[in-house]
Amino acid sequence: MGDRRRHLTRRDLLLSTGGAALAATSLVGCDLLSTDPTSRSKGKPSGVKGKEAPSLAAQVKAGRLPAVKDRLPARPLVLRPAHETGSYGGTWKTFIQGIDGSSVYENIGYDPLVRWAPDFSGVIPNIVSWEVDADGRDYVFHLRRGMRWSDGRPFTADDIAFAFEDVLSNEELFPVFPEWLAPGGKPARFTKVDDITCRFSFAEPHAFFLERLASPEGNILAASPKHYLKTFHKKYNPDLDKLVRQAKLTDWNQLYFGKGGDGTSGLAIWQNPDLPVLLPWVVATPLTKDRLVAKRNPYYWKTDPDGSQLPYLDEVVVEVVTSPETAVLKVSNGEYTLPSTDILTPSNKPVFARSTDKGDYRLINQMTSDINNGVVCLNLTHKDPVTRKLFQNKDFRIGLSYAINRAELIKAVHQRQGKPYQSAPRPESDFYDEKMATQYTKYDVAEANRRLDSAGLTRRDSAGWRLRPDGRRVAFTVELPTGFDPTYPATAELVQNYWKAVGVQLRVQAQGGPLFWKRLFANEHDAVLYSAENGLCDAILDPGWFFPIGGRCYYARQWADWYATGGRSGEKPPAAPHRQMELYDTIKVTMDEKKRRRLFAEVLRISAEEFYTIGTVLIAGRYSIVQNKIRNVPDPIPEGSLYPDPAPAGPEQFYLRT
Repeated sequence: MGDRRRHLTRRDLLLSTGGAALAATSLVGCDLLSTDPTSRSKGKPSGVKGKEAPSLAAQVKAGRLPAVKDRLPARPLVLRPAHETGSYGGTWKTFIQGIDGSSVYENIGYDPLVRWAPDFSGVIPNIVSWEVDADGRDYVFHLRRGMRWSDGRPFTADDIAFAFEDVLSNEELFPVFPEWLAPGGKPARFTKVDDITCRFSFAEPHAFFLERLASPEGNILAASPKHYLKTFHKKYNPDLDKLVRQAKLTDWNQLYFGKGGDGTSGLAIWQNPDLPVLLPWVVATPLTKDRLVAKRNPYYWKTDPDGSQLPYLDEVVVEVVTSPETAVLKVSNGEYTLPSTDILTPSNKPVFARSTDKGDYRLINQMTSDINNGVVCLNLTHKDPVTRKLFQNKDFRIGLSYAINRAELIKAVHQRQGKPYQSAPRPESDFYDEKMATQYTKYDVAEANRRLDSAGLTRRDSAGWRLRPDGRRVAFTVELPTGFDPTYPATAELVQNYWKAVGVQLRVQAQGGPLFWKRLFANEHDAVLYSAENGLCDAILDPGWFFPIGGRCYYARQWADWYATGGRSGEKPPAAPHRQMELYDTIKVTMDEKKRRRLFAEVLRISAEEFYTIGTVLIAGRYSIVQNKIRNVPDPIPEGSLYPDPAPAGPEQFYLRT
């Protein structure tokens, strides 16, 4: 990225296919995943191949739709299929475990202004192409002339202006202006140049602007049709109070967001069939009870290399299946493609593998960017000063790490998958550092006891528990978020026993989601168990596991809050994390990629030295399930918190073979 993307001309970006753009914008050393086919279908296409789907051709013939050439932009985005060009017809059926908009977004709601490449190697053009000035302050975007919303109305720079000026900049809708649009705390300036050109200008360089646009927070800029949503906006509708009363709401922002104004990662967009979108499929049956049905968008703006309008599949059906047992049975019967990852656990993998022939499906790999399947995060900014001093003692943390029998844990909890690991970038990443990843992971009770003694915990009570300097037992609680990862309770129970053997008492408390987050953000926890994320190229974009940055920092909330608020709240950190914050501030305004990487290497070096958290197991590559009749699904599919899998792999080019 950085220098590389500035060498792309506007013509290059407008004319490139997804594959060509990928080659031009890939990150050095981050081309980790191949989308080459691992198998070829021996079946035949179930539908026909023309310039548009037969159902749309029939509507054109009946006079209900314009001709396909008039529905496509002047330069459609040409999408290179993962395996082969497909044909029209068929249904993609999947499921989620609750009425949740983010899960649908990850499947069919990902079409931002720019997008992640299918292998997560960099940012490529999507709705827009771009130009960046040499110092990274001005980003000029070029829209596709003639592009339309799903209701046939033009998509122009006015829609992006509406999203930025009237939504994100409106304090009643967004009381806090998005940080990713305000580097250095200074909001961007937006300029509409003409109907298909706009500019974002920043007071200082914004090295990660394109990456933020491609990630979940950026979706709203491509999901705000002004001609529809202005009816529910205070600025444009003088009779809005009447609509609010009719809807039995208390404020206009509830009405606005309830109509889908919070973007494709929210729930409301999937409950409002009237909302125009730029997505491959549009809502036909809203997600209000047990399923969502989305039908093809007749104005979708991508084609395959033959010039055939995408998507290939007629519809997507997303069922809501709340029972894990029912979900496993249905998946084993071959009813779903790319089902909810909640049931794709290591323990279920043998069950699914045994049923591939019966269910006529295949298992594919998921290359995760997640790092660690259970990190113990002691609260280094604990409210109790004695506990805080103990937790901040590095020998204490190292001693607890040596006391964990990770080999046993991997065998007992993770089906022999994974390896001992700390919170460090994954081995596949260019940011990988073996020392950081594996330090203190050896099971060594003698060394554990030596380190705990070095931490000043030499006294014990009559039951063998170590005592703090104030005479109280060394005992604290680790909280687990319920409904998140089924391995957490077993992991915590084993860690509890390992630490008991060295005289440290650990209590385990399962905590419901809302209460878990409330206590975390209020800095009321002793410790939490959670999975570390962002261990590939995304490590530099969201480095919260390597130093206390804002968001969901589990191990030093007060330091993270201080950084996130520019010192307005929280607590100023000690020298080492403070130095990491300074380095990261420099990274965010550095357009030279090589320099960014050198600076981030120093951030990681300090993280390894400080040893903030206690990791257990490197997350092994995950898996997913695809019906054999569904083709063009890459293997592997990458996934991660900034990467809404499987959407960047291009579900619009999935097709049916029989």
